[in-house]
Amino acid sequence: MSSIDPTITNPGAWGLAIIFIVVVSWFFYRYFAPDSWREWVGAGVVQAFIIALYAEMYGFPLTIYLLVRFFGLDREYVSTNLWSTLIGFGETGMFVSMLLGYAVAFVGIGLFAQGWRQVYRARQDDRLVTDGLYRYVRHPQYTGLFIALFGEGIIHWPTIFSVALFPLVVVIFTWLARREEHDMVDTFGDDYRTYQRKVPMFIPRWEQWRDLVAESRSSSDDFKDP
Repeated sequence: MSSIDPTITNPGAWGLAIIFIVVVSWFFYRYFAPDSWREWVGAGVVQAFIIALYAEMYGFPLTIYLLVRFFGLDREYVSTNLWSTLIGFGETGMFVSMLLGYAVAFVGIGLFAQGWRQVYRARQDDRLVTDGLYRYVRHPQYTGLFIALFGEGIIHWPTIFSVALFPLVVVIFTWLARREEHDMVDTFGDDYRTYQRKVPMFIPRWEQWRDLVAESRSSSDDFKDP
């Protein structure tokens, strides 16, 4: 059985892990400020995802350790990245998964931030937002969150915890979205019911993906932060 190089099992970059956890958590809470206990539940699961992800990425690679120690993983090349270890592409596999993961994550971050900005401005005007990103999905901020977490925690750096927590994040935020829509129906009535029938909840129609991504990259001059 292969053994993990001591320099891999203990990268020792805990300071870097803490920095990433703080920065990513700050960005998340900047655009998702929990109010109700339901939102705090969702935020707590995302926070656990963030901590688990960067603790393994820069701290101790628990997933790889468990695979080697208890599941008989036997590879000539064992790294802290799960994909590069399982596929056997070494540093090349790690580099490809990093580039692809970051590309997907940045698309998600753009959707998350722009979706929040658009709905924030609509709330200031006390109106139903159906333009911008909301032409394609009813909850672009949640779509962006799912895409960002998938890119970073599944494509770039999958771990036992990130893979396990990702579907839980989707379930919890789907629940939150349904609760929010119940309130929107109470507020806007038939206007929102019509909007629900026309626009998907999280996943845009196939031909609209490109437009959705392009909209998320629109100039920040159109959506200034409050």
